[in-house]
Amino acid sequence: MAWLENPKEKLLVSEQAIVLLSCALSFLGSALIIFTHIRWPELRSRPRQLLLYLSVADLLSAASYFYGVLRDFSGPRWDCVAQGAVSTFSNTSSFFWTVSVAIYLYITIVQSQQALADHMIYWFHLISWGVPLVITVAAVSLQKIGYDASYVSVGWCWINIDAEDRLLWMLLAGKLWEILAYLILPVLYILIKKHIGRAHAALSEYRSILSAAPVYQPRTIADKKLIFIPIIFIFLRIWSTIRFILTLCGSAAVHNVILVILHGVGNTFQGGANCIMFVLCTRVIRSRLLASLRCCCCKPCASDCTQNGVSGGQASGYGSTAETEREKWSTHLPST
Repeated sequence: MAWLENPKEKLLVSEQAIVLLSCALSFLGSALIIFTHIRWPELRSRPRQLLLYLSVADLLSAASYFYGVLRDFSGPRWDCVAQGAVSTFSNTSSFFWTVSVAIYLYITIVQSQQALADHMIYWFHLISWGVPLVITVAAVSLQKIGYDASYVSVGWCWINIDAEDRLLWMLLAGKLWEILAYLILPVLYILIKKHIGRAHAALSEYRSILSAAPVYQPRTIADKKLIFIPIIFIFLRIWSTIRFILTLCGSAAVHNVILVILHGVGNTFQGGANCIMFVLCTRVIRSRLLASLRCCCCKPCASDCTQNGVSGGQASGYGSTAETEREKWSTHLPST
């Protein structure tokens, strides 16, 4: 095949450092999402529970990619196969969980079928963990995972480049699900956004009557987050797909330094992007994190920490009248 005529991708030290930094930030971001979910149970919601599972997959993915880029394998080894297996499982699981969040939001917001959405969570677990596990076990058993000479990676191991049916396994082990996510996510989130827009328009008719009460405006951070989820996912992942297509075509552009860096960062920074969007850009959680940091650094008494909103929903505004009114419209949206 044409791609075998391309030489192994030699990572520059600068490229390796950038991708390693991306892996570390994604690992820390995923860990922070998991920490906040455990630390403040009163802020949990179904979408954030799904985000927790996505973060577990992203954390494993970032750790495995970090090891692979750090080693920059030059040949088949047992740890190359182990790293490739973990990254294949976690990366594929991340695709499924990302789509699962979109499906859940679509069912709860557009279809207004909360019971069905809650029942679907069991299927989300079965598919998002089970399908990647089956694919990974099969690939390892058939010796399809191994050294790929960085033809379609950035230093880490994936599908064995010597496998005759490598293209089939590259599709099964990630690319097929990645491309399907490109198609599914924008459609679902456009439908969700249109539904929220129609609800906003209907509510506007009664704004004069409800002027004395807090009114939820759908063009809030939650609405913007719904828009950014598919945009960020596609922006991060599209570079690996471009390099994959260029490799299939035997194009020398696959070795472009900028494209290699974008591929490396895009494949490894999903956890970091989710942390920015759902933790750092979420007012309630951000204020509690800052309060926790002040408590840890200044060593105040426990009562001071409580007053600053580290514990208890009312101290940070969570559960206030405005929040309660808004939750009538955004119960199933990510917390803002």
